[in-house]
Amino acid sequence: MSKKEKNSPIVYSTDPDYKPEQENDQQETLPPAQQTLYLSLERHGGGKVATVINNFIGPDDGLTALGKQLKTKCGVGGSVKGGVIIIQGDNRDKAITYLQSLGYKTKKKGG
Repeated sequence: MSKKEKNSPIVYSTDPDYKPEQENDQQETLPPAQQTLYLSLERHGGGKVATVINNFIGPDDGLTALGKQLKTKCGVGGSVKGGVIIIQGDNRDKAITYLQSLGYKTKKKGG
């Protein structure tokens, strides 16, 4: 019995032909032209400003790679947590320029 079958909500089945459904854990990445990324400013611990990028559709590996590219391009630190890219400082303009060069649509949220 595989690990996925162990975590199945079905405990017992009387159907001799029963096969548990395979869940597709990996989310497929949409092409950049079909994605709109939202950029906003948020204040984090101690009143420090951070640029937050939301709405990326794809696997965590792709999000992590995009976050690393943005941090390098902007020359600052940051992190990728919970499906969101956080970049230190107000770097919305640099991030928008870079994301648009990659083919993403972008929108500023907030002020």
